[in-house]
Amino acid sequence: MSSSPFIFEATMENFQQEVMDASATVPVLVDVWAEWCAPCKQLMPLLEKLANEYQGAFRLAKVNADEQEQLTSSLGVRNLPTVILVKDGQAVDGFNGALPESEIRKVLEKYVELPEEPPYEKAHRIWEEGDISGAMEILSELNREDPENLKVLIDLAQLKAETGDIETAEQVLESLPPEEKLQHQAKQLAARIKFLKQSAELPPMKDLEMALEQNSKDPNALHLLALHKVLQEKNAEAMELLIRLMQADSKYKDEIAKTTLVELFEKLGSSNPDVRTYRRKLYTLMH
Repeated sequence: MSSSPFIFEATMENFQQEVMDASATVPVLVDVWAEWCAPCKQLMPLLEKLANEYQGAFRLAKVNADEQEQLTSSLGVRNLPTVILVKDGQAVDGFNGALPESEIRKVLEKYVELPEEPPYEKAHRIWEEGDISGAMEILSELNREDPENLKVLIDLAQLKAETGDIETAEQVLESLPPEEKLQHQAKQLAARIKFLKQSAELPPMKDLEMALEQNSKDPNALHLLALHKVLQEKNAEAMELLIRLMQADSKYKDEIAKTTLVELFEKLGSSNPDVRTYRRKLYTLMH
């Protein structure tokens, strides 16, 4: 059961009050699902994500079809998952099956108004979606409004680095107060700049892969291919290559495999599951 205030379990007993009556004030999205239904398990996280994102602009009612057979029957449900949008006491829309998030949003947008997204959060969302110029524009405006906001400044530097302006990114990093350089976000930026600077000197991936086919323990190929993987955001693959390098030659280039792994851990942060996995592997190799 979700702890979100926007998500609840609907039953035969509460359906009239919590769904039909309540929908006069706030639309209710009814998700009829079952534990054995694989598409249901694909769909539910998307619906929960959207319910929390919309912050109460609609509520999500989850109906367990196996436990609520009478309610499921009264709703006329024949296939799972079935999603019904209730507004003003009427079923106004819905769909069957596990639709992609974009299609679910189209259904919601006809009846539900998305709350205004804070600019900083919007910048990060569209950044993750690949709209670098849009994120840059929002963050630049936030920086003009509050030049002392170091989080925004570091984000801008990160974007500059990603678009090839490494010099500006380095200048921002150097301008930070000493205590800020120790913060996770600044360490991420420093690691990213280092990897980007190294990328200009990398040979083609195809050449490195061919070298590893001829010699799977080639330390130079393992190292440089790992850097390629970092720049492609294939971080787990990069860490695996660096572990292989340590196994092949832990002293190579003054322990460059260990150094690069630590920098990569800094870049990704300790909460990253791959970091936890490969930190344990590194510890095992060192001890």
